[in-house]
Amino acid sequence: MKVNINAVHFKADQKLENFITNKIEKLSNKHNEVIGSEVTLKLENTDVPDNKITEIRILLKGNDLFASKQSKSFEEAADAAIDALKKQLEKHKGKYSK
Repeated sequence: MKVNINAVHFKADQKLENFITNKIEKLSNKHNEVIGSEVTLKLENTDVPDNKITEIRILLKGNDLFASKQSKSFEEAADAAIDALKKQLEKHKGKYSK
């Protein structure tokens, strides 16, 4: 499965990319409909510490699932987005397994 990570206006380090890739691969191993994913990392230009945004789009056969979370670190935001995607995948799986 392909994980495409795009950092907007900065260069994401390899540790962060590996963290996100591992999390998404674990998620996709549980669901065989996943074909790929697109991750966008953004820094919001504000004074608040919660200025890091992680957006994850999971590409499924015939459908896409999307989650966007904001936090003080990209790892926290990625964890929250992946948790949201787990719930969406369970709903999606339940809808089509009946």
